[in-house]
Amino acid sequence: MTQPLWSKEQTIAQTELQKKITQFMSGGDVILDRELMLYDIQASLAHVQGLQRIGVISGEELAKITVALDKITKQFQSGDFVLDSRFEDCHSAIEWFLTNELGETGKKIHTGRSRNDQVAVATRLYCREALNELANSSQQIAETCLALARKHELDILPGYTHLQRAVVSSWGMWFASFSESFCDNAYAAKSTCELINSNPLGTAAGYGVNLRLDRDYTTKALGFNRKQVNPIYAQNSRGKIELQVLSSFKSALLDIRRMAWDLSLFSTAEYDFVKVGDDFCTGSSIMPNKHNPDAIELMRAEYSRLVGAYNEIESLLSLPSGYQRDLQSTKGALLRGVSSALQCLQLVPSLLKSLVINVSKCEASVDASMFATDKAVELVIEDDMVFRDAYRHIKYNYQELESRKAIDSLKERVSPGATGNLFLSEIEGRLGAL
Repeated sequence: MTQPLWSKEQTIAQTELQKKITQFMSGGDVILDRELMLYDIQASLAHVQGLQRIGVISGEELAKITVALDKITKQFQSGDFVLDSRFEDCHSAIEWFLTNELGETGKKIHTGRSRNDQVAVATRLYCREALNELANSSQQIAETCLALARKHELDILPGYTHLQRAVVSSWGMWFASFSESFCDNAYAAKSTCELINSNPLGTAAGYGVNLRLDRDYTTKALGFNRKQVNPIYAQNSRGKIELQVLSSFKSALLDIRRMAWDLSLFSTAEYDFVKVGDDFCTGSSIMPNKHNPDAIELMRAEYSRLVGAYNEIESLLSLPSGYQRDLQSTKGALLRGVSSALQCLQLVPSLLKSLVINVSKCEASVDASMFATDKAVELVIEDDMVFRDAYRHIKYNYQELESRKAIDSLKERVSPGATGNLFLSEIEGRLGAL
C-alpha cells in the first residue's frame, strides 16, 4: 500500500495487526471510490486552478498538473490505471500519481484542502449527476406512460378499492396516473438538485484555512449554484445531503413498487388483464408451465433496498458537530442505493412498452354493480333526488344497471382527470416545462 496521506513518516512497514486495522478502516473505500474517482479529479483541477489564481502555484506548474490530471483521467477510463489496494482511496491515488509524474510539483496539490472537503465535493458532484439521471429517467417513464395513456384511453380496466371491484376505469387512466406521478418525481429530483448544488470545496477539515482561497471561482468552475459558506456546516451536512438524495429516489421507487404490484396481480391467470413481455419474465427450474414476472418482482423489492440504504445513513448521524470517521460509512450506502435504483428505473419504459393488454378479459370482468355510482349521480341530476336517497335506492336495485355499457361509463365520467376527460394535455405541458 502507498504511504497514507496522514502519515508523518516517509515509509511505513505495517505489522499484520496494522494491516488488519487498515483493511478495516479503508479496505472497502478504494473499491467504492471507483465511482467517485473522476469527480475527485474534476474537483482537483478546479482546486489547483484556484491555487494558481491566488499565487500559491505558478502558471507553469498549473499547466503540468493539468496535463497530469488529464492523463490519469484517460488511464482510469481505459483501465490502464486501476484504483486498487495499493491506495487508501481515490484521493491518495490521485496525489500519488501526480507526485510520481511531477515530483515536488505534484505534492503541492493538497495545499489548502483536506480529504474532508475532497470527499464532500466529489460526493456532491456525484449526487448532482445522480439526481439529473433520476429526473431524466422519471421524465422518460412519464412520457412513456403518457403515450400509452393516449393509446389505451378508452380501453376498459376494472377499478378497485380495497382490492374489491369498485367502478369502471380504463387503462388510459391507469397509465395517466403514473405519468403524473413520475412528472412529480422529475420535478422533485430537480428541486433536490437545486438544494444540494452548493460547493464545499475550500472548507478544508471544517474550519477553513489561512489562505484567501478563491471559492467563488471553484464554485463557478464546478458548476455549483453557490458556495457552502460555513466550514462546520460543510461537515455537518455530510449524511444529510445523502439522505435528501436518497429521499428523492425513494419517492420514485415507491411509485414503482405500486406499479409492480398492479402488474403482478393483473398478469396472474386469475386476472389475466395483461401479459408482461418475455424479456422481463423467467421460467421455473422444475415447472415447465411457469412464466414468472421476475423482473417486476425485483422492481417491487427495490424500494426496500433503498430504504435500507436510507436507514443505514440516518442511523449513524447521531454525531456531534465536525467531522467524525463514522461519516465514511455513508458512502457505501449512498452509492449502492443510487446505482441499484437507477438500474431499476432505466428498465421501466421498456417494461411498459412490452405489455400486451387483454381487452376482452378486462371488459368481461366488469359487472353491473360497478355502474352504481354513475347511476346514483344520474338520479341526483335527472330525477332531482338527494344523493343519499339515490345511494340507498341503487344499493338495493342493481337490476336497473344490467343494460348499461362500460364504454358509455368511461365516456360520461367527465370530471377533470376522469376517464372521459383525462386532461393529458396538462400532464404533457408539465413534462414539456421540465
